[in-house]
Amino acid sequence: MARTGYLGLGSNVGDRQSHLRAAVDLLREAGVEVEAVSSTYETEPVGEVLDQADFLNAAIRIRTGLEPEALLDLCKEIEAQRGRALDAPRHSPRPLDVDLLLLGELELKTERLTLPHPEVSSRRFVLAPLLELDPGLSLPDGARLSEALAALGPGQRAVPSGSL
Repeated sequence: MARTGYLGLGSNVGDRQSHLRAAVDLLREAGVEVEAVSSTYETEPVGEVLDQADFLNAAIRIRTGLEPEALLDLCKEIEAQRGRALDAPRHSPRPLDVDLLLLGELELKTERLTLPHPEVSSRRFVLAPLLELDPGLSLPDGARLSEALAALGPGQRAVPSGSL
């Protein structure tokens, strides 16, 4: 059964735009239907390692028959193909980050994967491109992402910077 899902893309090493474009192309080559791609956003690092270059972020809406863990495996494989060291410290600089944010109405928690992504409603660099794709998007529990973005307050710079 095919589901609509959302992936977050990010890069802050090398040709950031090229890495994001490659992720879209590699997903398509793997049979994932890419329905829409947001603008790119220039964003400041958040998380555990703040002393690093700014990120270029985007979100994509996909349609896939892959089960959640198989889709996660594909995302990790694409990251590795673009040079990400999968054993690097969390939140460290990386050529490509492909995060599974939402997959249909699924709510899931395994050792490797939590859906919706636990930080989907607290990160401006995730919310801005997601809401560009689907302004009325809600989490499976009904929480509206537009309200989550409005509640963030100042900080977490995310400036539209172009398109893929």
